[in-house]
Amino acid sequence: MANAKEKVISLLGSATVNLKAGDSKSVAYTVPIGKKAVITHVVIRNPTASLAGGTDFDIGSGANADTWLQSNNLAAMTATTDYKVITSTTKYTLEIAAATFGIKPITGATLDADATMDVFGYEMDA
Repeated sequence: MANAKEKVISLLGSATVNLKAGDSKSVAYTVPIGKKAVITHVVIRNPTASLAGGTDFDIGSGANADTWLQSNNLAAMTATTDYKVITSTTKYTLEIAAATFGIKPITGATLDADATMDVFGYEMDA
């Protein structure tokens, strides 16, 4: 039977990401060798501190995580039980093998905050 990640929208990767202003890109999912991936949505959940001040986060691959969706505002996430589903109707390019998909604070949270980033979508043969 084929891998479920090729047949259904599934959780492709999950990681604790750094969201404070000045933090570098955090990776939540790496496309496996021999595969391509379609990212359908991202969930940011359970921040360790308020994300107030965090008005600009880029999400995607590449050094600046700017290939999927830019300028995400997470400043309203102030409780550790908060979550946000992020999606868009914009056209994207398939993520290629070895691409590292994550988040980078551009104008990050004022406090030293982390959160869990869940990446959803599906994989296909390259």
